Amino acid sequence: MRLQTAGIHHITAFVGDAQRNVDFYAGILGLRLVKKTINFDAPEVYHLYFGDETGTPGTIITFFPWPNGRPGRIGGGQVGITTYVVPTGAMAFWEERLTSYAIPYTKEQRFAETYLSFADYDGLQIQLVEREQGPQSTWSFAGVPVEKAIKGFGGAVLYSTHSEQTARALEHTMGMKREAEEDGFIRFRTSADLGNVIDLKKESVRYGVGGSGTVHHIAWRAKDQQEQLEWQKQVAADGFDPTPVQDRQYFTAVYFREAGGILFEIATDPPGFTVDEEVSALGEKLMLPEWYEKYRAEIESNLTPFTVREPEVKKP
Repeated sequence: MRLQTAGIHHITAFVGDAQRNVDFYAGILGLRLVKKTINFDAPEVYHLYFGDETGTPGTIITFFPWPNGRPGRIGGGQVGITTYVVPTGAMAFWEERLTSYAIPYTKEQRFAETYLSFADYDGLQIQLVEREQGPQSTWSFAGVPVEKAIKGFGGAVLYSTHSEQTARALEHTMGMKREAEEDGFIRFRTSADLGNVIDLKKESVRYGVGGSGTVHHIAWRAKDQQEQLEWQKQVAADGFDPTPVQDRQYFTAVYFREAGGILFEIATDPPGFTVDEEVSALGEKLMLPEWYEKYRAEIESNLTPFTVREPEVKKP
């Protein structure tokens, strides 16, 4: 029997300044900074994780802030739009909030749903959509009450250089249900209640350029390490080239690039973000894997400090 992913585990993107990144995702969107660590492959760079109160799979967006990094161009082989779910009836709150911070937005329709579309400070494309499905957030920060707060991912819009091949990877390899096709998009659905709706742009898109304001990869959920190894075999059997298992401290990861150019990761739900911090203290201290601890002083000296704060309202 073939495996079926429950949905999105996390999405990882490139941005510029760390403080502006924190101001946007914690200060404006009201997400919790659940982990402050480093890029294990480039320890001079932060790796910041934002999500719900505990960093539940399906709520986590992560960033590599490169202060002097080049700007990217969104295109084929990338997640084009990251979507978040808010409670039914919360959209007016978010329209007013974005206006108060002078963040322009538009509204658009897709599959009979209304999306609030805007960009973060680096140009990463974000959408909010109301849905009943998914548990209500328990985290409140910077004036975002729990009854209006982002629940987690609604899903993502994928841009592929070979959309038919990406559609096959989503349906056949990842086990998603092909649900509908409308206005140039194909909709896929998974079994989770968050991070479960994937819209693929039907028209193939020319390659994007990685850099600030673009998504590096999208990660799909595996329930544990044993299932992850089974995923590794299934991916290889479908003709892809999965990596060995990588230890990311809070999950383990296997990567492969599907034929449309998008980098997929399969990440385990456990152990999660409380493996090295109490829930009450998540995101407060720079956390390093054991093999980097002896370099802590040098690593910290190379990272620019930032503060989790409520940005100043810009509405006149």
